[in-house]
Amino acid sequence: MSTTEVPRQATDTTDVTPPAALPPAPRGRRGWRTAIVVVTVVAAAGVTVAVVKPFDRKAATGTIQNTAPTGLAQVTKGTLSARTMENGTLGYVGKLQIVGKASGTITRLPAVGDIIGQGKPLYRVDNKPVIFLKGTVTPAYRELKWGMEGADVRQLNAALVALKYASKKKLSPKSDYFGARTYYALVRLQKKMGLKQTGTLPLGQALFVPADEIRVTKVSGVRGTAAMPGSVVLEGSSTRREVTVALNAYQQSDVVTGDKVLITLPTGKTTPGEVSSVGKVAEKKNDDSTTITVRIRPEKPKDTGRLDQAPVQVSIVTDTAKDVLSVPVNALLALAGGGYALEVVEANGSHRLIPVEVGLFDDAAGVVEVRGEGLQVGQNVVVPAS
Repeated sequence: MSTTEVPRQATDTTDVTPPAALPPAPRGRRGWRTAIVVVTVVAAAGVTVAVVKPFDRKAATGTIQNTAPTGLAQVTKGTLSARTMENGTLGYVGKLQIVGKASGTITRLPAVGDIIGQGKPLYRVDNKPVIFLKGTVTPAYRELKWGMEGADVRQLNAALVALKYASKKKLSPKSDYFGARTYYALVRLQKKMGLKQTGTLPLGQALFVPADEIRVTKVSGVRGTAAMPGSVVLEGSSTRREVTVALNAYQQSDVVTGDKVLITLPTGKTTPGEVSSVGKVAEKKNDDSTTITVRIRPEKPKDTGRLDQAPVQVSIVTDTAKDVLSVPVNALLALAGGGYALEVVEANGSHRLIPVEVGLFDDAAGVVEVRGEGLQVGQNVVVPAS
């Protein structure tokens, strides 16, 4: 999180207590700080001011003539956001292992980065395809044929309907029975894949994987070697984009599911995202710090490109204030006994101090929420010259 700038001090050369540094921006909650002091400011070094009592409206109208180099900014109204900037990693959702069931010789394998959709070959054994079918219930563990029942039959039926080898009217994707409709749909799939049309699904001819499509991340099998049933042939992920952030565990309460974020890509471009999950189990790092995993879904996945495990910056909104008055942080004056004020320039050119309470700090915009008696939208306030 960026460091908040320390405000200027009201001018005073006689027994002035050094002002306290501006406290860090609140995280995850709102807070007001009130200036409740009486400050006596006298003429010094070419600066002429009057006695100012922060909560005395008449006294607060005294004029200030400051010869130091300054500029002007306006009091504005709108929405502010408190943010924390964190390092993240851009990649893909999930890790999958493709465990082979077929025996024979591996004759063809995909390449890293290939995307394989349901109903397509994952790899080939003895030049016959091992078919990718979507299934989240159970892995393939037996031959499937007419008359069988079970969760594996149900996910076969669902896959055949999803691939349009049967209609929902003729074959319910929720059915766990292998009947005539399953038989004929399977025959159509086998014909499409160039396999013997038996209407029976041998163990190893298809693999059930919990995804709609797979992005290959690692190839463990070797072309020309024996396919060993039970060994990992491929590894992959889904094709859905995701950013992960290892957030300090003490910040867990600052971030919730649904929070909006801004992702800065390696190219320097930014794209919006949303927190999809916040970890509940802390992990200890080598430096003895503890972190939780925050997962972020990019709202425009195509904007993130195809880089995997790429470093990114994530700006997470931890708090929001709507329809509030705000000024640049460097417009704040630290009063001698504590609290803050703004030096307001009136239409006739006179200057006066208005004591203010400060709320949310928007570090990204460099502004702070303020409120005070007589403070209005459009008023000019003094800031240091740039």
